[in-house]
Amino acid sequence: MSDVDLLKNSIPIISEIIDEGVFKFNKDGITLLSPDRTMVSVIDLKILSSAFEEYNVEEEEALGLNMSNFSALLKRLKTGDKLILESAGNSNKLTMTIKGSSTRKFEIPLVDVKTDKPPIDQLNFVTKLEIDPEIIEQGISDAEIIGDSIIMEAGPESFRMHAKGDVSSAQLEMLKSDKGLLKLEASEATKAQYPLEYMKKMIKAGKLAKQMSIEFGTDYPMRMSFKSLDKMQLSFILAPRVSED
Repeated sequence: MSDVDLLKNSIPIISEIIDEGVFKFNKDGITLLSPDRTMVSVIDLKILSSAFEEYNVEEEEALGLNMSNFSALLKRLKTGDKLILESAGNSNKLTMTIKGSSTRKFEIPLVDVKTDKPPIDQLNFVTKLEIDPEIIEQGISDAEIIGDSIIMEAGPESFRMHAKGDVSSAQLEMLKSDKGLLKLEASEATKAQYPLEYMKKMIKAGKLAKQMSIEFGTDYPMRMSFKSLDKMQLSFILAPRVSED
């Protein structure tokens, strides 16, 4: 892999949400589908085989990794380095080779991770928007000053993020015609509240793409997705926080 920033900028974010994960390698690429321990969020990562200069998987393999360890080693990468990932079928380790001004090699022990597959295929979102990630980051940062959750609302003509405290509030609103709101599909008015603790981690993936998509419904899970064309897609599914209103 020559575009090492794909992993360097995604795995550390994922490691803030989940401790361990199972990476599945097949002929099409690498996938990771894992909930966090609290079952509040789900990570859905797909890295296409086309993201690699050379990709060879003889048979499908699942490798469990400690995300903190994997993230720490990926942080040793520099832009322009080349990364080689190797695993022998009878080995209990993943070998990482970094080629830059020198050749460095690391071995990461595999771990036994047991997780049930989250039923994310059953999700049906009524609202979808495509937007500049910087706008969402601004809305999250504004809301964090006010409280620990954010309310998201959308209708056929507008999208709104807002937070309200005992004496203060913050709001970000965009009309369908605004430049930064690239697409808005809302068949009905939707409103849901989500925990900022997770959203402020997830939005860090904005560095991976120039635009992102958000899908949600009323008091329904949200899916936040970042895509690098023909290379990878990183999605986060986040459970809503039930409002007391």
